[in-house]
Amino acid sequence: MTATNPTIDRITGKIGDQSLLFQYTIKLVLIVSFSELILYRLVSRLGMHLSKLAQTHEWIIPTFTALTEVGQWLLNVVAILLFLALAVGVINRMAGRGFVGSNRIVIPCVVLLLLLTVGFLLVPPAFLGSAIYNAVALVALICLMVEYLSTHTEWSHRAMGVTYLLGIGGWLYYQIVSTTYSFIGTVAAPPFVYEAHRGGEALMVLSSILVFWAYGRGVSFRTRNQRQRRRAIWFWATAVSFFTIMLFLDFLLNRYDPALAGNIRKAADGIGWIFQFGMGYTFFLPFALYMTGLLCWSYTVIKLLTMGRLAGYGIGLMFIAGYALLYSNLTLMVVLGVMLLTMDRYRRDATDQAPATNAPMMSTPDSLVGGHI
Repeated sequence: MTATNPTIDRITGKIGDQSLLFQYTIKLVLIVSFSELILYRLVSRLGMHLSKLAQTHEWIIPTFTALTEVGQWLLNVVAILLFLALAVGVINRMAGRGFVGSNRIVIPCVVLLLLLTVGFLLVPPAFLGSAIYNAVALVALICLMVEYLSTHTEWSHRAMGVTYLLGIGGWLYYQIVSTTYSFIGTVAAPPFVYEAHRGGEALMVLSSILVFWAYGRGVSFRTRNQRQRRRAIWFWATAVSFFTIMLFLDFLLNRYDPALAGNIRKAADGIGWIFQFGMGYTFFLPFALYMTGLLCWSYTVIKLLTMGRLAGYGIGLMFIAGYALLYSNLTLMVVLGVMLLTMDRYRRDATDQAPATNAPMMSTPDSLVGGHI
């Protein structure tokens, strides 16, 4: 008699399913990377922007100098943790799948990135070395994203993955083509670098919003749970109000008080300068779109982290790295983030562990001895 077991979709790749070394390494990478973003890439630029105030407030220079030194120390710690996390990730991929499929391209590219990073510490990269490094990173990201798209069939996941790849690919294309033309020594303008740079930034902002569509569900009005419905009302009311205010803030302030509007506009330009040098965003789009992306990304990452899903760590690292990958550790951070994103997937398992094919109607009692007579 033949019977079939019912199946159930299970989420594989949770942080708790990994080894202790990999768990604590990923957690430390996320915490230290976020701290480095705040203290080094943002706060240090803020200190440079407050140079005029430092003439009248003596505490500004030593405070921001200390914070910058801490950020530089965290930058080195992040690099070490990224090396460890990528090494463990490569070993896990080899042990779980072997050197087949996408691993034939992903593993050599990741290993080559690590070797080039070490080599560039000894010999500073020239134009050709930078172009090769970014090209290898782009190939690794394309292969990882193809693997992600093949295992995630929902349109929301695929839309988020494609927009992110095209967004970060715009920056890598800009770097590869610009450095290649500089290495050749030609005076001709590289093709489509300006369009790729601006288009990539717009797609990165769109991807940060699509993250909520793909992974941030749970704030729907159609739920029957009163607690979730109240949370949805508060979330959407806050989001829509904040977006509307940010979109029309400059117009309303200019009608109310032009001088105040001018001061706020200058402060916004200063904040944009800080984020431009810290994360690469030029803010050529309406500022409300960037804030919407930040809100969607932060809510989704916090939700996924509380659930213990690797997608939360991956999405967190992917966007903490920013748009402009000016340092090698930022490129490695993006590669690690996309690798973690591919590990978070659904797997269809049988509800019962024992096979149900040709199962007897009555089970025979086990032998007390446990062997064959």
